Parts: sequence; structure tokens; C-alpha cells
Amino acid sequence: MNHEKDTARHWQMLAIAAVIVYLIWLLSPVLMPFAVAGMLAYLGDPLADRLERLGLSRAWAATIVFMVLMVVLVGVLLLLIPLIARQVENVIENLPRYGEWAQNTAWPWLQARLHLDPRMFDSDRLLAAIKAHLGSIGGVASTVLGKVSRSGLGIVMWLTNLVLIPVVAFYLLRDWDRLVGTIDRMLPRSIQPTIAYLARESDKVLGAFVRGQLLVMLALGVFYGTGLTLMGLSVGPLIGMVAGLLSFVPYLGFIVGFAGAIIAALVQYGDWTHVLLVCGVFIVGQLLEGYVLVPKLVGDKIGLHPVAVIFAVLAGGSLFGFLGVLLALPAASVIMVLLRYLLERYRMSELYNEEGPDDPVIAEVDVTVHRDGEVETDTTIAPSGDDRAAP
Repeated sequence: MNHEKDTARHWQMLAIAAVIVYLIWLLSPVLMPFAVAGMLAYLGDPLADRLERLGLSRAWAATIVFMVLMVVLVGVLLLLIPLIARQVENVIENLPRYGEWAQNTAWPWLQARLHLDPRMFDSDRLLAAIKAHLGSIGGVASTVLGKVSRSGLGIVMWLTNLVLIPVVAFYLLRDWDRLVGTIDRMLPRSIQPTIAYLARESDKVLGAFVRGQLLVMLALGVFYGTGLTLMGLSVGPLIGMVAGLLSFVPYLGFIVGFAGAIIAALVQYGDWTHVLLVCGVFIVGQLLEGYVLVPKLVGDKIGLHPVAVIFAVLAGGSLFGFLGVLLALPAASVIMVLLRYLLERYRMSELYNEEGPDDPVIAEVDVTVHRDGEVETDTTIAPSGDDRAAP
């Protein structure tokens, strides 16, 4: 009877989880402001807790943290938007130089090394396509804004989402501990200790990832951008920002930034001195990331393999669009916590620990450990019935 109750309870839990996932998928188009607000509240909750311990009320602590977050975000936007616009204009103005370098240097070198058909490279067509795509950034923005401005409902929804994010973030930040306590009281008492344990472990992983990885991305973007700018690259800030932004996927930011910086150095200067300087900047950046930033800010609690990171980002984007990309790695980190818990449960279960009957085929296994550490296994196979019958 107890086994049947446990089975029914497990199916109920699975059904509830399936309904929640389905609702998230169904409501994903309208969840973006709430997801962004939730991330802001989660980032600000530890600081609000510290201010509470200093004697402030939760409302005042949430107000102070909220104002700090808003000032930082607005300052970053006011700083980055003009900088990005100038860098994009710089790239568009220098496209003829990039096309000339590709036509006279890169394509002939590839043709000579890879023995390719020269007709494969039509630099004029490629240059025109790049110009069209880069030049269309402003056109797309103008078109979108034009459509929004012509649609009364569209502009209302756009402004609503813009205003909704800080409002929801403030209320979530103010009532964060109360909401967590309410959810804890709503849990079935039979699974409450397990859910509480998994929530604590997930919070450790998310705290290490979200806060730490954002700081790593910021530090790498500033380092790469500053280093490339000091060596004289005109598009150094843009390359640095892209490399830092993509660094949440292992090695992707390094590869994209390094390749872009090498091409920019060859086009702008055409000598090996600046190429070596680019190599030095990115080598130092990798050492800084691997030995200082990630160990100090992120740690080794996440345990996500690079392939798992790439799969999580692609799967999240495919299922939930930009919202999925935004939440892919935090969700993958929580899933890793659940998988580790299930693995420990499996290792403690009878299925893993119960010894089976002796295999009638394998009679003896002799294990020998040599001095050099090599393990040698000698298996003696029991004779079959025909062999035992033979004289």
C-alpha cells in the first residue's frame, strides 16, 4: 500500500512539473520583463540582506539597492550606446580597406595553401553583402521603431515592458525573503527537506555563476578593449566588448575576439609587430581568466562541460527564444545540481549496491598491480559443458 502511495505521489509531482514547464513555454512571449526583473532582484538580494543586518528595514534596504542597480544600468547604457555606435560607424567606413586586404592578401594566401579554385572567392559580392548587413542595422532599428510608433498597441506594450522591469524588480527585491518563505510553506511536508536542500545547493551554484560570470565578462571586456586600444587598434573597444560578452561560452569569446583582432591588426598596420601584440594581449587575457578571474569569482562549483554549455544555449534559444538564451546557463546549472543529487541517490540505492549472483561463465578474476602502477587483469573462463565432458 505504501509503495502504491509513493508511486501515485511521484506521478503527481511529475504531472505538476510538466504543467509548470508547459505554462512557461506557453507564456514565454510575455515572461521576458519578469525574467529580467527576477534576475535583477536575485543579484541585489545579498546586498539587501547585508543592509538589513546593519539595522535597516527591508523596504529601505531594497530601495537603496534598487537605486544603485538603476544608476549602474543607466550609466552603462549611456556609456556603451554611443561607444558602440561610433565603433560600428568606424567598421563601415573601413570596409573598403578590409575588402582590399581580403582581395589582395587573404584570398591569395588561402588559394595557395589550400589549392582552391580562384572563382570561389568573389570579394566584391562578399563586401557588398557585408555592407548591406552592417548598414541595415540602423535601417532595421528605424523600421522597428517606425512600426511601433504607427501601432498604438505596440508602443503601449513596449513602454509597458520598459516600465514593468524596474517596478517588478523592486517589488521582488523587497519581498524576496517573504516569497521564498511562502513557497517553502506551500511545499508538501514529505518533500520539503529535499526541496530545501536542492534550493540551497542551487543558490550556491547560481550565486557563483550569475554574479561571478557577469564580473568575469565585464573584466575581460574591459581588459581586451583597453589592451587593443592601447596598441592602436581603431576597433579595439568593439572587439573587446564582443570578446567579453561571448566569454560565458568557454573559448568562444577568445576565438572570436582573437580572430577579429588579428584581422584588424593586419588590415590597419600590415606588420607582424602588431600581430604579436594582439597575441600577447589575448594570452595574458586567457591566463588572467583561467588563473585569477574564474577561480576567484566563479569557482569550480558549476561543473558544466563546454559542450554542455553550448548545448544549453542552443536548446534554450530554440525552445524559448531570447528568453531561453538568457536563462539557459542558470537553468543548466540547476539541472546539474539535480543530476548530482539523483546520482548520489542512485549510488545509495539497492540497485547500485546489491551484489548479484556469481556469474557461471567467469570463474576467477586475478588482479595484479605492477610497480609502475599498471593494473593487469587475468580472467579464467569456466569450461563449458562440452569441454567438461571431453576426456
